[in-house]
Amino acid sequence: MFAQLPIKLLDCQFHPPGVSAELMIVEGDSASTAVGITRDASYQAVLPIQGKPLNAWKATRAKVASNEFYSAITQAIGAGWDDTFCLEKARYQHVVLIFDPDADGIHCSMLVLMFFYRWMRPLLDSGRILLVRPPLFEINAPHFTETLCAETDEQAVAHVERLRLEGYQDITKKRFRGLASMGNAILSKYCVNPESRHVFSMRAEDAVAAIRAFSPNFTAEKS
Repeated sequence: MFAQLPIKLLDCQFHPPGVSAELMIVEGDSASTAVGITRDASYQAVLPIQGKPLNAWKATRAKVASNEFYSAITQAIGAGWDDTFCLEKARYQHVVLIFDPDADGIHCSMLVLMFFYRWMRPLLDSGRILLVRPPLFEINAPHFTETLCAETDEQAVAHVERLRLEGYQDITKKRFRGLASMGNAILSKYCVNPESRHVFSMRAEDAVAAIRAFSPNFTAEKS
């Protein structure tokens, strides 16, 4: 069932052992293309989601197995799934979730976490699932040589106020409409480059919080 690599996977050149390779999961082909341009292809792979992921916590095993996106994840990681999952066989050291900085992106990240919690739990328990927080806004002003980015409305307001206090005028605030709208430099700095991106290590409790958001009567019997 999971014998081949997925068609839309932009794979990296090198894999463990000896290389800290990562699989970056993004929303849609345009995001995949943009990230593919800015990545380091020696150790960073890219796999796009198409549409909203299936709720893999509530779904049956058969439905998850036949789901195109979850099949692609399983193929790419190459370590099996459910009771056949073997962490040592994983083709990547980390799985990095990079979703658009909007409500749909948050929703997608929660659903993907729920998949890993139920079907590839060792990845979460070992801290190998990472979540990138992309910026929401780009702030610029004439003659100000730096491009400022903000992850929240509050940060954007603070940047604008700072520029005004420093005497800058005609300040512009642009809201990003997705990863592909950021431009290569910003996308690389804030989302792709491990040295500068804002990243969180996801754990089981993060997935449980996501499950409870969808299922208020959640109990841990499936964990």
